[in-house]
Amino acid sequence: MSTATTDPGADISVKEMFLRIYRLFWNKRFGLMLIFAMALWTLFGVLFAQVDAESFADKERYASFLEQTRPKYGGWTPILSALGMFHVFSSWPWRIIIVLLVLSIIACTVHRLPQLWKNATAPHTHVREGFFEHSRTRRTVELPIGADEAIAEMEHKLGKQGYRTIRDDRDGALNLYADKNRFFPLGTAVAHLAFILILLGALVTSNTGFREDEFTVPVGMGAQEVGHDTGLSVEAKSFTDSYHDDGRPMDYAADLVLFKDGQQVKQHLVRVNSPMNYDGVSFHQSYFGFAAEMTVADAKGQQITHTAVPLQYSTEDKTQNYGKLDLPQQNRQVFVVQPASGQTDAQIGPGQVMVEVYDATTEQQVDRQVLTQGEPLTVGDLKLTFQRERQFTGLMINKDYGAPLVWTGAGLLLIGMVCTMLLRHKRLWVRVRPTSDGAQLRVASPDRHDMLFEQKVTRLVDSIGEKHDDNSRSDDRVHA
Repeated sequence: MSTATTDPGADISVKEMFLRIYRLFWNKRFGLMLIFAMALWTLFGVLFAQVDAESFADKERYASFLEQTRPKYGGWTPILSALGMFHVFSSWPWRIIIVLLVLSIIACTVHRLPQLWKNATAPHTHVREGFFEHSRTRRTVELPIGADEAIAEMEHKLGKQGYRTIRDDRDGALNLYADKNRFFPLGTAVAHLAFILILLGALVTSNTGFREDEFTVPVGMGAQEVGHDTGLSVEAKSFTDSYHDDGRPMDYAADLVLFKDGQQVKQHLVRVNSPMNYDGVSFHQSYFGFAAEMTVADAKGQQITHTAVPLQYSTEDKTQNYGKLDLPQQNRQVFVVQPASGQTDAQIGPGQVMVEVYDATTEQQVDRQVLTQGEPLTVGDLKLTFQRERQFTGLMINKDYGAPLVWTGAGLLLIGMVCTMLLRHKRLWVRVRPTSDGAQLRVASPDRHDMLFEQKVTRLVDSIGEKHDDNSRSDDRVHA
């Protein structure tokens, strides 16, 4: 006599491997673990300062970001950087979690769809007698009419209320299955698809596109390049701000002209709640202020640049506003300083700005001087001229490739929630048996407790009994 044994080291077929992976992904515990991991990683993204994907890809810009964050995180800065805490939403762990969660949702949906479809198209119509004794919702009534008439009337009333009815006569009784909103449980699959689109949209958003929160455009100084390989540039023709009598802001509006590869493609009056959109790129009015129009020349008088420096930053004591002009070819940084609105400065008079020139490599100050409007002055090895004061508009620019997926997902999620929560699948099993005095009508449903549904079932059954015999014997047994 031989005994069959199974070799634990035997090769697993490709089909069996696929089934094991499939079972893992539709396992609820595995899905919950992934949701917990996503929530934890999202918490890290909230707790730690984040750098955009484009800056992270640029070694110099990322190094500058780390230097700015070092005072806050100290010696932990390189460790947190190595763990990806400063670019959580574009890191590989985040991408892997999202992809695994998407696969888990797909597996769960595929696993449930056959049963949902079967319930809608080929429901289980016959139940045992005990079903009518133990269901959550149940009702029994004795009728002084024949069984055929009772089942026909029940079928007619259910049909008028929008129920689909299926006759299933067997075991010496007349049986009827009825349901309503049979396809709406498929809203679960719609909701799952919505979550997939939202997750994929979040993944696309965090790894593609771009966002500029401090893009400044001085008024009347020509078009400023947007960059990011868009071929776009934007020019501010004018800027207006108006206020209520009590000083509260009433309206900010920038008249912007948009160019694509040097050709004008759009002009729009941008307000806080009225952005300009073109080819998926959005331009939002964010802030505004004053800029110093400057001419910079070298020591020989050869002009280096003529630009406007937005004074968009404030000192810690809020008494001065300043802006920065980078001159990489000269290895210089020029800071332009002016008293903040409503502030006075003993060194800087009306019509003046103070400039500070720094060595870009050593960050050591080369020289500092006060410039009077229209009067050139040599500061270090540069000849600077403060031409005039201008307004600037601060824009928030972004291109979000994942937005269409997120918005589509949000719409599908709303549809799925309406289908599954407000238009739930209602099912009833009806059994009629002939008795010596007429017929016994029994109705039951195993679905979750719903007081309104139970009341409708009670009224439906009672309406048949009351119609034929006001003195009919009724066993009222509706239970949650």
